[in-house]
Formats: sequence, structure tokens, C-alpha cells
Amino acid sequence: MTKTQKKEREERTRVSFEFFPPKTPEMEETLWKSIRRLEPLQPEFVSVTYGAGGSTRERTHQTVKRIHDETSLEPVAHLTCVGASKAEVDDVIRAYWDAGIRNIVALRGDMPELGAPYQAHPEGYQSTPELIEGIRKIADFNVIVSAYPEKHPESESIEADIELLRRKIDAGATRAITQFVFDTDQHVRFLEKAHAAGIDVPIVPGIMPTTNFKGTKRMAARCGASIPKWLDDYYIGLDDDLPTRKLIGAYVAAEQVNRLRSYGFDRFHFYTLNQADLTFAICHVLGLRPQTVPAEPEAV
Repeated sequence: MTKTQKKEREERTRVSFEFFPPKTPEMEETLWKSIRRLEPLQPEFVSVTYGAGGSTRERTHQTVKRIHDETSLEPVAHLTCVGASKAEVDDVIRAYWDAGIRNIVALRGDMPELGAPYQAHPEGYQSTPELIEGIRKIADFNVIVSAYPEKHPESESIEADIELLRRKIDAGATRAITQFVFDTDQHVRFLEKAHAAGIDVPIVPGIMPTTNFKGTKRMAARCGASIPKWLDDYYIGLDDDLPTRKLIGAYVAAEQVNRLRSYGFDRFHFYTLNQADLTFAICHVLGLRPQTVPAEPEAV
């Protein structure tokens, strides 16, 4: 690859970041330090998660609104339909629109009880495509959805997941973000199958930095993501060695993104876990540099 080709690839690379709403004042301070650290990278957007069963509804709304009001970032609110009636969900959608939020990640959601089988609310939206249709009827939101290169744990097959994704797009979604996957070939195969099914919206790989590897393994078990043996081997004997785990995490994520770029992927979504330094370092390796953040307008 020539220097010109490398520069062009870096210039077209786009990133987005995911945060979760804080539970304590200390966690809120950490979150906002992370947001301010990553803001100069000028991501396409930043998303804020929604707890199982809608358990963080108010905190998600407050965090998204503060990002909208106090930063130059484009906030995206996660929204689930589990455990709530259509009327309750519609109230949340309208509140986001009234607060100036124009982007939603629409998800089915998980039950509050860990591992419990999904059961739709009797008066609620019965599926993600139905939720998307409901969102689009209320206002002209940009709707993002999830995708699962290694198959959703409750799905019958990858083909069933592809069909569900197609239905989400038909309902009005404009982009999909994948569950984190460490086997890059899974991303490539999933994209090929999606294209074969007529899905032509951007499918953005979700990237999970692996500093807390034990926590990553627990999350992977819940969402059906596999842990390659080579990755497991990297972390042997490092339970009490955080500095080395950070170095390995940055290396693994940067290598994965660079390989995905060689296949033509040019957008990446980082699950930051509200920790900025590792994500910032990976973005730096990818050629992204801090830009001047627009000054907030002075009060009149």
C-alpha cells in the first residue's frame, strides 16, 4: 500500500463510541472524563445504552440529553421494548424528540432476570421491526439496529438472523452495528450473506477492547460471542497485571480493525465501557487525530 492509499484509507475511516449511564457520582465523573477525552476525535456519533428491562431509562435519557446540550457530539439513545407497553415506549420516544435527540438504537432488549427467556409485554411492541415502525410513525428519527455475525443466542440460525435484519431495514432502520466478534472472518462472512440477502445499509463492526478479559468472557458467554484460543492464551497469568492487559487490548483491537479495513470496512463502533484511554490509543493507531472542538455559545 502506498503512502497516498494509506492516507486515503485513514481519512475515510469513521468511528463511533458507546457509553453506559452512570450509577454513582464517581461513575458519572469517570464517564464525563471519558466523553471529553474522546470528543476531539469527532466520532460520527456516541450512543448510550439502556439497561435490561428498561432499568436505566431515566439515567439513559439524562445522559443523552446532557451530551446533546453540553458537547459537540451527536448522541444516540438506546431504546428497548421489553417490559413496557406501547404507550410507555412512545412517551420515551416523544421525550427524546422534544429534547432534540434525532437518533435511536432500536433493540428488543433482554429480560430483567438474567438468562430468562424473552417474553413480550402483552400491550407492548412485539418485535424490533414493530418497534422501528412505531418510532418512525412518531417522528423522523434515524434508527440504528443490532446484528449478530455469530448468531444471536436465541436464534435458530444465521439465516434467521439475516432475515430478521432484513425486516428491521424494511421497517426503516438505516444502519446496523454488530455484536463484538474476535474472529474477523465472521464479520466478513456475515457481510457477504447480508449483501446476498439484499441488505445494503452500512453494517458496522462492534469492537470490544479486552482490558478486563474476565469481564469480556462473561459478556461473550451471554451474547453468544466466541473467544478464540489464541486470545485466551494472550491473557494467561495476567489477572493482576493491568498495564500489560491494556497493551494487549490495544494491540488486539488495532490489529482487528486494520484487518477489517483491508476487507473494505471503513466504520467501527467501539464499546468503550466508559474508559477512554484504550479507545483513544486504538484510534490514534488507526490514524485518527484530535480536532478542535467547537466552542460552546456564550449565554445571552
